[in-house]
Amino acid sequence: MAAGSAAVRALAALDVGGTADKISLIPQDFFAELCEQIIQHLNHEIPGINTAELCQRIQTSGIEINAGDLAKIANIFSFLFSTAARNNLSTEELVITLGNAVSTLPKHALQVIRHVWNEQGKSISVSEDARNTASVGQFVDMKWKLGVAMSSDTCRSLRFPYVAVTLRVADPSGQITDKSFEMSIPQFKNFFRQFKEMAAVLETV
Repeated sequence: MAAGSAAVRALAALDVGGTADKISLIPQDFFAELCEQIIQHLNHEIPGINTAELCQRIQTSGIEINAGDLAKIANIFSFLFSTAARNNLSTEELVITLGNAVSTLPKHALQVIRHVWNEQGKSISVSEDARNTASVGQFVDMKWKLGVAMSSDTCRSLRFPYVAVTLRVADPSGQITDKSFEMSIPQFKNFFRQFKEMAAVLETV
């Protein structure tokens, strides 16, 4: 089965660095939420997979797992689900492929994958156009606040006003990350002016 072979190769990475062991730590409800977010991202229903927020909730429940491990798991299953969708794998074919590739995958994870794929697997769209447009990141949200600098590499004096900006972006793999930076008031005014110019151009389109 060519499709199964492709999925087996994709899953070979699960045993690298004890990733399968990390999966066994994730409670069933959290793993189900992760898989559902992956399906939604592949269907372009959400801009990305918020592994940082999910990781924080898992840690709050008392489970020791870091965001890097959860992001790696998300990448592996995102690739697995997209490969399975491209090759029209049935639920049984997917579960068999998983069993052949990763013998240490916990039973509760297989149950979640079976359920999620049976319910939502056929809905995944993996057109060539969608794969091509996924080669760049996507803007999700922006937050800003006005503050007063107590120490700064760019401000010459203390108590200098600045604007702190946090951009939330989804990278091509679907991982959502926050990018933060600070600007002086003149820098922010220039930033704002460029946004106004962009808006003016868009109104002519």
